[in-house]
Amino acid sequence: MLKKLFGKSSAPQAVESAAKPEAEKSTTKQGVEKKDPKPRKPREKKPAKQEKPWSLDDYMVAPQEGKTRFHDLNLPMSLMRGIAELGYEYCSPIQAQTLPYTLDGYDAIGKAQTGTGKTAAFLITVITDLLNKPIDGARYIGEPRALVIAPTRELVQQIADDAKNLCKYTGLHVVSLIGGVDYDRQMKQLETQAVDIVVATPGRLMDFKERSQIYLDQVEIMVIDEADRMLDMGFIPQVKRIISHTPKKSQRQTLLFSATFTPDILNLSERWTHEPIRVEIEPERVAADTVEQIVYIVSADEKFGLLKKCLSGDKVESVIIFANRRDTTRKLHERLQKAGFKAGILSGDIPQNKRSRTLEDFKSGKLKVLVATDVAGRGIHIDGISHVVNYTLPEDPEDYVHRIGRTGRAGAEGVSISFACEDDAFMLPSIEELLGRKLNAVLPPEEMMG
Repeated sequence: MLKKLFGKSSAPQAVESAAKPEAEKSTTKQGVEKKDPKPRKPREKKPAKQEKPWSLDDYMVAPQEGKTRFHDLNLPMSLMRGIAELGYEYCSPIQAQTLPYTLDGYDAIGKAQTGTGKTAAFLITVITDLLNKPIDGARYIGEPRALVIAPTRELVQQIADDAKNLCKYTGLHVVSLIGGVDYDRQMKQLETQAVDIVVATPGRLMDFKERSQIYLDQVEIMVIDEADRMLDMGFIPQVKRIISHTPKKSQRQTLLFSATFTPDILNLSERWTHEPIRVEIEPERVAADTVEQIVYIVSADEKFGLLKKCLSGDKVESVIIFANRRDTTRKLHERLQKAGFKAGILSGDIPQNKRSRTLEDFKSGKLKVLVATDVAGRGIHIDGISHVVNYTLPEDPEDYVHRIGRTGRAGAEGVSISFACEDDAFMLPSIEELLGRKLNAVLPPEEMMG
């Protein structure tokens, strides 16, 4: 799908352009000027060892009936090398169903939750398009070719990290824009070189837009991730404003993903996409197959004692404990630390730099236990989490599916333990309705109640 380049009312300073008199330089955007290096005496160098060009022969994946290999998609070789290093062999269902169309330039709306491979699906589409249609001539500072927006800081950071890994050998420049991180530092990332992919939360992106430090009129591909969560969090007005600054929907490619297809989401997708393909993936059945789900009937006063017993189990390697409220997570975190557990906390009132360090410590194994709210938990995509504990049952059944999806990933088995007390047991029927099965709610074993 050919991309139309749009003209501007003013001419910003180009990254690579002929020198201009000082008075003629634009102050709308900041350009990158190269200084002539001081002459140096040449030194004799040994000839550099020539590296053998990477090829698909370096990453053999056998064909399997009923599965789509990434080899089969005719992806750019520099992208395939990144895919090989990540160990991706066969497409997940959403990747197999969307990529043949999105790689051809079609818009798409997908019903898919975290853990289905949707992030790689849209990133592979974005990266392939940018590599296959390079821009000749000048590039401008603060002018991305692709834009991904997501509702939470953690999710944005996770998407950006995945993008950087996939782009490792492509030369594409990825920048993430999130609140809670030094604004000037993020601005420098935009100013040092032309940016190809921006991943951002709506609020921080609008901050940059309103200060005329980012321009969206050259966006070729727009990705809206977790549209339902953005709706719940009140971000849709900001998303509408962001989209209004991008090219018309017929002149850009748009990919929209949501865990649910409510009437509101379908109306928005119709407004923002152009003749999209539609893909629906039902991951809750996959989660039910790989995650053992236990529901303990307890009183509110018994929860913490039972939690300590659960965390002390022999097979418990790494645990995420979910609670519905920030104050609950804070108190729970304090009690766990006093009880001698190495625990971290992720919630909206924790500074972003501390949240990032906590997540890294959890990934590396320095922390065994993580206490999180649902919003913060959306950005956690870590293989090897052995247990998830629902200290309080979620008010939204969809959040239950998201929570238990943190474990049992990548084909591994996991355990979900939920505490149902007099305050939240009434939420079980709606969760069971969504899962399409009955949950076995039992009293805890006596030895765990001592």
